Amino acid sequence: MTRTPTREDKFSFGLWTVGWPAQDQFGSASRPDLDPVESVHKLAELGAAHVTFHDDDVVPFGSSDAEREKILDRFQAALEETGITVEMVTTNTFSHPIFKDGAFTSNDRRVRRYGLRKVLRNVDLAAQLGADTFVMWGGREGAEYDSAKDLNAAHDRYAEGIDTVAAYIKDKGYGLRIAIEPKPNEPRGDILLPTIGHALALIAKLEHGDIVGLNPETGHEQMAGLNYTQGIGLALWAGKLFHIDLNGQRSIKYDQDLVFGHGDLFSAFATVDLIENGFPAGGPRYDGPRHFDYKPSRTEDMDGVWESARANMATYLILKERAQAFRADPEVQAAFEESGVLELSQPTLAEGESLADLLADRSAFEDFDVDAVAARGFGFVRLNQLALEHALGAR
Repeated sequence: MTRTPTREDKFSFGLWTVGWPAQDQFGSASRPDLDPVESVHKLAELGAAHVTFHDDDVVPFGSSDAEREKILDRFQAALEETGITVEMVTTNTFSHPIFKDGAFTSNDRRVRRYGLRKVLRNVDLAAQLGADTFVMWGGREGAEYDSAKDLNAAHDRYAEGIDTVAAYIKDKGYGLRIAIEPKPNEPRGDILLPTIGHALALIAKLEHGDIVGLNPETGHEQMAGLNYTQGIGLALWAGKLFHIDLNGQRSIKYDQDLVFGHGDLFSAFATVDLIENGFPAGGPRYDGPRHFDYKPSRTEDMDGVWESARANMATYLILKERAQAFRADPEVQAAFEESGVLELSQPTLAEGESLADLLADRSAFEDFDVDAVAARGFGFVRLNQLALEHALGAR
């Protein structure tokens, strides 16, 4: 069965994905540079709805103002011709040597000021292009040596930088929200805000944290041995899931940026199930772009690049079909009920019940038959097997 993506699927690609020339630390580029305008046209042809980019993906670092304006005019013309929109913009604060010790948290104050100006300039561009989200990935915000950072001051400066940008967005009246993208390591040995939980802790202390949320990435969470679906569930619960990055990762190793589903496939199924079907008992939903942040393998030529873009969307659509069938299966709904999955949504204290009422209820503790209740089986293995069979198309 051919699965053809449409704009309604909300698929989005970073220009740095298909445009990666496949140069790594151990080898030179295996593909030529790709014109961002060509990427826009080709992604539109394949059925994507949106593109995203770092400033330097479209306008080369160091371009003059006149060159920048000319490049952006051509880029915007491609957007208008194709109907592709820009839903997210981010800033490259990691490639140039000036950022070798970070941008917002560099020990050199001059670098921090330069980094802030670079980000603010790109915020203006994001607003100009109609983006909804401004992602901040602090890949260089960290250290390889514990003695190299005053961690209290580093978090102060990180918060100061994000709050300054958020205040600027509000002052300008831009319809943008900031999304922090956590990652545990690489390129720095240890990156500040390595996980969703770390980022939420910092957001809670911000003056303008109401417009600051998260952009969790599949591989970044799995690099730390964490469960991506649980992570985005926490971000949803906190009202902070502003954007998502989907790709594939196989265990705790370097950041592989594989095609979505080409790593932990069963985890990818759970992720799509949550995104498309929501929590079993209801709750907040993610309705934003399905954004792919992957890299076409270094082995691929340009035909392989576009095949990999297709593969991301096709895999997502397959898993969407499987996840919808999973939730619609009466046996699955019965297994949810038997396992207590739906019971979990019931408050532990009944409506109107006070703590004093709980303490007075002997059936809750003194007369509670611990052994009898402990003998209950939850049936999680059967529920998981049903999920597996649906994920594999066996049901």
